[in-house]
Amino acid sequence: MGGITYPLLSDFWPHGQVAQKYGVLRPEGYSERAIFIIDKSGVICYVDVHNIDEQPDNNVLFRELAAIEGVPVPEERIPETAGVVAQSAPAAQTVAGAIEPAVVMYCTDWCPACRRARAYFKLNNIPFEEINITRDRAAAARVRAFTGGYETTPTFDVRGTIVVNFDVDRLNKLLGIPG
Repeated sequence: MGGITYPLLSDFWPHGQVAQKYGVLRPEGYSERAIFIIDKSGVICYVDVHNIDEQPDNNVLFRELAAIEGVPVPEERIPETAGVVAQSAPAAQTVAGAIEPAVVMYCTDWCPACRRARAYFKLNNIPFEEINITRDRAAAARVRAFTGGYETTPTFDVRGTIVVNFDVDRLNKLLGIPG
């Protein structure tokens, strides 16, 4: 669902049992726009209920999720992404004498395309830096800037050129690998 990296439940009528139990199902058979963030132990940590026509601010939700996970996320590290043109991520820092990675791969643990990309880079002896956007919310914000607001994985920074999704032909061209 557009790069969302956390479990999500949607509950529509005629089912609506969850919305009904949480007190947000209208008699007409649809719910208010209701967001409940529930931690791993089943405790409701955040509730946001408002008119169905109002769109919640995803940055607020990302901050709440980070707080539940105990990850500090300063306000200035979660930029608004609307209208942001994709730009290169900061260059990877390397230890003296280490090979600087040709690619920064923004990924998640669960993404099947990320697993294929890891194998592709290893097979082709391409040094790459892997950044898990589930754990690094500043990196997740960069990915949202690259992709127009989505946390799409994998997303690659190949020496300053952004590639969204595992596009082997484009990566081969950028990395000089014969197709």
